[in-house]
Amino acid sequence: MNISRILIITLIFITGLANAQSEIIGKWKTIDDNTGEAKSIVVIYKKGSKIYGKIDRILKESDRDKLCKECEGEDYNKPIEGMVILKGLQKDGNEYEDGTIMDPENGKVYKCKIWVDEDDPNVLNVRGYIAFLFRTQKWIKA
Repeated sequence: MNISRILIITLIFITGLANAQSEIIGKWKTIDDNTGEAKSIVVIYKKGSKIYGKIDRILKESDRDKLCKECEGEDYNKPIEGMVILKGLQKDGNEYEDGTIMDPENGKVYKCKIWVDEDDPNVLNVRGYIAFLFRTQKWIKA
């Protein structure tokens, strides 16, 4: 195998890895489980080797100034808009896991994993779970 062929294969491999990660980086629209309506825009970003997500914008204007009354610790009584709700996710194959997600409506923190939907790259599956109980939301690329 000549050197140019090895270089091309290496570039394709590196580009594929970068694209897999960049697929989740960006803005995602969260959907309310009860109403099916768009609720907020979450920005997913990389910090070091881990993935985080913060609420960039609450879409319902009357809720934009809400404080997290149910949160604990440093998030208690802080504005929900601008709050980091996804923390510490690490890449494992096509998924990002071993992180947490916080539900600002009840202040509870759950283990979390996220992955881009195989059938639609504009859908991000976000799963929060405790032991074997879980709930998966579908966020839409904003």
